[in-house]
Amino acid sequence: MTENEHRIIDNCKIKEMLSQKKKMKKFLSVCASCGLCAESCFLYRNKKEPEYMPSYKAINSLGKLFKKKGNVTYTMLEEIKELAWGNCVLCGRCYCPFGIDISSMISWARTICRTQGVYERYDLNVRG
Repeated sequence: MTENEHRIIDNCKIKEMLSQKKKMKKFLSVCASCGLCAESCFLYRNKKEPEYMPSYKAINSLGKLFKKKGNVTYTMLEEIKELAWGNCVLCGRCYCPFGIDISSMISWARTICRTQGVYERYDLNVRG
C-alpha cells in the first residue's frame, strides 16, 4: 500500500456535505444518460471520449459519492479529482435538456474533494 492509501478521509464530513445538496441527488436520478449534453462540452467535442461527457463526469464524481453514501477512500477521491479537474474546466456550457445543472454538481464534487485535501495542484502539475 502506498502512503496515500493510508490517508484518513473524514467520511462523516462528506456525508454531511452530501446531505446539504439533496437536490443534486435528485438531478442524478433524473439523468437519462442520453448523451445530449456531450456536444455542449468543447473538451468532449475535441477528444470524443466518454469520460469527457458532462453526464459521465457528474455521475462518476458526485454520483459516486452519493452511491457510496460518502464512504470513500483516498484513492476514490483521487479518481474523482481526475474527472472533476482533469476532464472539466467548469466553463458552465453544459446543456441538459432535462434542466440538470451539471456544472454545479461537478463543482460540488470538487468542493467535497477539497475538504479532504484532494485537489489539483497547478503549481506542481503540468498537463501536456
